[in-house]
Amino acid sequence: MLNILNFLFTGVKCLETRKRRRPSGGSRRLLPYVPCDDPQRRLEQMASLATADTSIGVEFVDFLSYRLTPRSSNRADSERGGMQVMCKEDKATLDLCKTMCSHGEWPPLMVTHDSRQGFVFEADRNIKDMTIIAKYTGEVDYMCRRQYDSGNSIMGLLFSDNPVKELVICPDRRGNIARFVSDINNHLP
Repeated sequence: MLNILNFLFTGVKCLETRKRRRPSGGSRRLLPYVPCDDPQRRLEQMASLATADTSIGVEFVDFLSYRLTPRSSNRADSERGGMQVMCKEDKATLDLCKTMCSHGEWPPLMVTHDSRQGFVFEADRNIKDMTIIAKYTGEVDYMCRRQYDSGNSIMGLLFSDNPVKELVICPDRRGNIARFVSDINNHLP
């Protein structure tokens, strides 16, 4: 009888512990991408990016470039409403993806040319939801300098209460595969 009570008590304790450890709000963690195992296919994927970058005159970089603005202008305390903090597990996933990229293990993506949209990328295999596929890179510039820019791949980086301090990432001269994520060519030939 005592063993049964101990078993039941232990079971209840485990359930309570499990409930407490569950993340609140149903938050989900980021996943690292799974690179292609086939070295030949991986070369084809990288060649598709190199071809696209070369044909539009973009230099490949995998970091933010601060040639147009000082690095000190990208300050978390300038973000309107505060900066979202990445949890430890998601930061580790991002670091793993950066390490894989530095070893030539890229996400399974192919850059293709679409007659209506220009260059776009396509998944070369199934990619799970919440998977990191690329970090947006390019030149950091002030939004006030780019508000009439004809570029179609500009992404917001920092939104400030002071519009003069707002920053964008411009991959028109330097960038990576992320510039092709939702690249829509607004100019028909």
